[in-house]
Amino acid sequence: MSVTSAYAVYRADEVRELLDYDGCIDVVRAAMRAFSADGTPQPLREIITLGANRLFGLMPGALVSPQGFGAKILSVYADRADTGRSRHQGVVVLFDRDSGAVRCIADAEEVTRIRTAAASAVATEALARTESKTLAIFGCGVQAEAHVLALSRVRALETILVWGRSPERAERLVANLQGRVGASLQVCLDAQHAAEAADIICTVTSSPTPVLLGRWVRAGTHVNAVGSSHAGPVEIDTELLLRSRYIVDSRRSALAAAAEFLAARAAGLIEESAIAAEIGEVLNATAPGRTAAQEVTLYKSLGHIVQDLAAAAYVHAKASRRGMDVSGRTEAEGG
Repeated sequence: MSVTSAYAVYRADEVRELLDYDGCIDVVRAAMRAFSADGTPQPLREIITLGANRLFGLMPGALVSPQGFGAKILSVYADRADTGRSRHQGVVVLFDRDSGAVRCIADAEEVTRIRTAAASAVATEALARTESKTLAIFGCGVQAEAHVLALSRVRALETILVWGRSPERAERLVANLQGRVGASLQVCLDAQHAAEAADIICTVTSSPTPVLLGRWVRAGTHVNAVGSSHAGPVEIDTELLLRSRYIVDSRRSALAAAAEFLAARAAGLIEESAIAAEIGEVLNATAPGRTAAQEVTLYKSLGHIVQDLAAAAYVHAKASRRGMDVSGRTEAEGG
């Protein structure tokens, strides 16, 4: 069936072309600052379980600046990973605040891939010690690659250690990244060694149980906990949470879905006050970020719809400046 429209549709390859890391870092930073400054409660994401390792998610919300609203509609099928196909499929829909019209639809997998790493880069820039030189990546998937590329833009990294449950996948990731960043890339077969050597650690796995333990993390380290985005799977242990300054993207989201926080609270080990700040508050200087050189800082990245909408708005604005014709496609072409 042929479907024409007045809005733009951006396929995965077009999002990949238009959504550069530096630009995405800038718009995510601005979105999180505006989100925390505004203070208006945003809806929590809805996740429906469709079966083992199969989820359907809906993330609605509104941008403060640039003005707009919309939603990300996404399926996450973890069992697709072994087939070589994408685990994430869906769209980000951006509406115009004034007219209520759809402005654009963008491939959600590519938006999510880049904006997630951009959000970690924003947090790393704000919280990691400026002299940080060694990054440890726990995980070997698309987010591992994206995080290396994004974090290399906010710190002058010299060494990047990659640990994964599959050494073969870790080797492939390192080979793929060779020459794309200035740092030395190494596969690390021992997770403890990687953590102990790192100034910055990113956990970007799908593990349901901790892959990073608090006793491994040295004083002064900054950690981005990214892989677990809903209540249930826990990538880091309670010890790490208890010894860290815990920063989140959204308090309301963390209280509903930050798995390691919910587990520690259920055990009676922490209260809501353990959430030190939102990253937007740190960026706005309304709450402190790192308070001492030897402090361990921990950024919990659940992802927030304002990041997706800001990224989609950036893609649309960049395409408009280039004069790209991406409207009036058939349903199949719009994919």
